[in-house]
Amino acid sequence: MAKRLLVAYGLWALGGPLGLHHIYLGRDSHALLWMLTLGGFGGGWLWDFWHLPGWVAAANGAGVPRGPQGPAPSPLRLVGQVVVGMYFGLAAALGLPWVPALLAQPLAVGLGVQLVSSVGDQTAEAPSTLAAAFLTSLLFQGRVLAVLPTSLAASLVAHRHRRYKPGGMPRPRLAARLYHLGLACLAFAAPLACRGLSITAGVLGTILALPRATIELLLLPLRATRLLAEILGFTGGSPARERGAGLEPSSWSQRQQQAYEVQDAVLGTQGYQGVAALGGGGGIGFGCCHARRGHRFFLGSPAVAEGTRSPTHGPGGGWGLAGSHPSASLWPPGAGSPSGLF
Repeated sequence: MAKRLLVAYGLWALGGPLGLHHIYLGRDSHALLWMLTLGGFGGGWLWDFWHLPGWVAAANGAGVPRGPQGPAPSPLRLVGQVVVGMYFGLAAALGLPWVPALLAQPLAVGLGVQLVSSVGDQTAEAPSTLAAAFLTSLLFQGRVLAVLPTSLAASLVAHRHRRYKPGGMPRPRLAARLYHLGLACLAFAAPLACRGLSITAGVLGTILALPRATIELLLLPLRATRLLAEILGFTGGSPARERGAGLEPSSWSQRQQQAYEVQDAVLGTQGYQGVAALGGGGGIGFGCCHARRGHRFFLGSPAVAEGTRSPTHGPGGGWGLAGSHPSASLWPPGAGSPSGLF
C-alpha cells in the first residue's frame, strides 16, 4: 500500500513526539526511540519535518543507493548514540535501584546505543556494543558518573561496526509491530513509574506528618518545664514514673506489712498472752488469751492447739514458746507448758 505524504505530515503534527509518522512509514526503531525520548527531546521531532518526503519515497520503494563500504560515518548519529546511552543509563539508575549497578547500568547504556544505531536502514553488532559497555562500566566500578565514558565507548564501538540492514525481509503485520513496541515501552516505563509512585508516597507521608510534628514542637517547651519542675521537686512525679525509678516497695516488705496487720487484728492492742508449740507433726500452733475478756483461741491445726495444754514434744521432739505480751520464754522439749497460762 502506497504511503501518502499528506498523511505522514498529519501524523507528524498530531503525534509526532510519539513517533506515529514513523509507525506509518514502517520505521519501528525510529518510532520506539521517539516514544522513549518524546520525539528526541523535542528537537528530533522538528528535524523530521524536512526528512518526511525522502522517508515517504523510501517507504514506497524508491531505494536509496548503498555504498559497498557500508554506511557513511554520521557525526549526528554518533552524538545521538552518546546522549541516548547516557539517558538510558540514568533511567536505569533511577528506576532499578535494587539491581546491581554493574549489571543494570551497562545493559541500559548498551541498549540505548544499539537503538540509535538501528534507526533507519542501518544497524550495528549488538554483542560488540554490549561488551564495550560492560567492560567500561567494570573499569569505573559501576558509578553513576560512569554513564558518560560507558556510553562513549559503546557508541564508538557501534559506530565502527555499523552496517546496513538486510533487505528483502517480510514486514510483520501492524498488530504484531504495535505489540512489540508496547512491550518495549512498558519495560522502559514501568520501573520509572514504580519509583515515581514510591517517591510520591514518601513526600505525601512527610506532608501529612507535618501537623503532628508542629504540635510536638510547640508543646516541647511546656514538657521541658514540667520535667524540670519534677526534677527540682516542685511537683510530684507520676506513680508509674516512681515505679520505673525503683521507688516501689519490694514484695518482701509488702508481705511483712501484711503479716503485721494480721497480727494486730488477731492479737488486739489491749495486751495478750500466748503460747506457740512445735509438735511432733512438724506444725506450729499459737494460743492466746485476751487479757480482759478471757477469750481463748488457737491458730494452727487442732493437734498443735491441744499440744499447748500438754507437753509440746511429740515423736519428733520440738521446742515451744510461751509467754505474755510483750515478752516470751522458751522451754525445752519434755517440759510442759507453764502453769497458770490458760
